[in-house]
Amino acid sequence: MNAAITNTMAERLAELGGIVPQRIRVEPAPGTATVEDLAHYNETHSPLCELIDSTLVEKAVGYESSLVAVTIATILNAFVRPRKLGVISGADGMFRLIPGTTRGPDVAFTSVARLQGGKIPREAYPATAPDLAVEVLSPGNTKAEMSRKRIEYFHSGVKLVWIVDCHDRSVAVYTSPSSVTELKETQTIAGGEVLPGFTAPVADFFSDLDFYQNPTA
Repeated sequence: MNAAITNTMAERLAELGGIVPQRIRVEPAPGTATVEDLAHYNETHSPLCELIDSTLVEKAVGYESSLVAVTIATILNAFVRPRKLGVISGADGMFRLIPGTTRGPDVAFTSVARLQGGKIPREAYPATAPDLAVEVLSPGNTKAEMSRKRIEYFHSGVKLVWIVDCHDRSVAVYTSPSSVTELKETQTIAGGEVLPGFTAPVADFFSDLDFYQNPTA
């Protein structure tokens, strides 16, 4: 929905996926923020914000989800880097997706073909989309919020989205906003057309959680 026709904070919260009001920054006023405002805010404040419908919105965070995101990034990088397929980025590596919206997937793979001239972008938030976007659910995420994210990702050219659930230890693999395959901890995840040849046990994504629960195991 166009931010300009939103009249109340309740409407704004609903449009953003039913998130709590504490995640919205009121300066600049919701509906008026720019990518320059986002860059300035993230340079001087924490936690990170994303730009959604020209509104600064705090990313939902969690320590457990952060550990899992780092593990996934490590696993992906071990496959991508030796083959020089592209780059793996984290949550502070944000992408300008559609007008007024800049997102930072918890983990993302961007192929060489999407890197202009095969080089890492120098700008803070490049106007491109990754091939793979990985979102690790945090306690503050809502279903409506994640549904909106998926739509934005695919609309912007993302080819594959993984939604990782630490509680259920599962991964929802999306090849479109509505085409999904649910993978449990006992199964294996593959890179599909985005990362041909990549496979990993889903359980490996959560391996650090087990280690710190049973450090002597």
